[in-house]
Amino acid sequence: MIYFNNDYAEGCHEKVLQALNETNLVQTPGYGEDDYCRRAGEKIRALCAAPEAAVHFLVGGTQANLTVIDAALRPHQGALCAVSGHINVHETGAVEATGHKVLTVPSDDGKITAAQVAAVVEAHRADASFEHTVQPKLVYISNPTELGTLYTLAELEELSKVCHGLGLYLFLDGARLGYGLAAKGNDVTMPDLARLCDVFYIGGTKVGALFGEAVVIPNPVLAEDFRYLIKQHGGMLAKGRLLGVQFDALMSDGLYFEIAARADALADRLRDTMAELGVPFLVPGVTNQLFPILPDSVLDTLSEQYVFCEQQRVDETHRAVRFCTSWATREAHVEALCRDLRRLLVGQF
Repeated sequence: MIYFNNDYAEGCHEKVLQALNETNLVQTPGYGEDDYCRRAGEKIRALCAAPEAAVHFLVGGTQANLTVIDAALRPHQGALCAVSGHINVHETGAVEATGHKVLTVPSDDGKITAAQVAAVVEAHRADASFEHTVQPKLVYISNPTELGTLYTLAELEELSKVCHGLGLYLFLDGARLGYGLAAKGNDVTMPDLARLCDVFYIGGTKVGALFGEAVVIPNPVLAEDFRYLIKQHGGMLAKGRLLGVQFDALMSDGLYFEIAARADALADRLRDTMAELGVPFLVPGVTNQLFPILPDSVLDTLSEQYVFCEQQRVDETHRAVRFCTSWATREAHVEALCRDLRRLLVGQF
């Protein structure tokens, strides 16, 4: 079988593995207080043009999300996100388990707008019984979103302006951040994220690392006592140097962006083939995730050789599915899928 169902099916990039092997017997302090974590943090701060930002390394995305949100919110406050937001649909109530409600707004493309944020907050404040309901305090967004779409710089500027004008924190989930930053047409940079967000994270698990996410906190209010929250939520890895070594390698010589760009280019090859064949998409995209709408008969045949994710049924005979490339996707596998799509889709659209 050929796997296109996610971007974490393989282990890690060879340069990351080489760095782990070369440092394997080096003795270091524990819990992320080693020179590798320090050096990786310095590289991240430099890339973000944020010399004062705090940088912490956690094992996975759900752990990063629940730790950040719990650190930011008081008990009566909640996190606002698109209905498709990862914290709402794919984290088994992890945020709610910390005592904070996830507040959702509708979205067709995975994004949330500044106008939606303003409307929710203003409605809450205008309610005479506001203290009986959860107070919106943090806005959670993903970039790329769960549907592979991207925020533009103008959209992030407006979100940041509204959030900070209303006294809310802006938190960006960057589990696939590399694929977004490397995508064609993207106009958002790492310094932009550090300038506009109170906190965000750089995903490693899905972009070349064995595991790990780098949480970047430009807002000093959220940085205070953050390590206490990491420990309380089981995220303080005794062998924390394993995270530092990986991010030190990923952030060296542009590796993180290079491998992400490769995955995007392979996804574009699939996207172009599908477009040539007239395949409609659930949402337009430019990153490593594609959401084509295909006939059931074609999908059933493809499933004999390829693994992909079911997204949703569109009508009685068509389903939207997800194909996902990664930093490690083989060109030969992409070419094979393109050939099979051409063979199966002739005359379908």
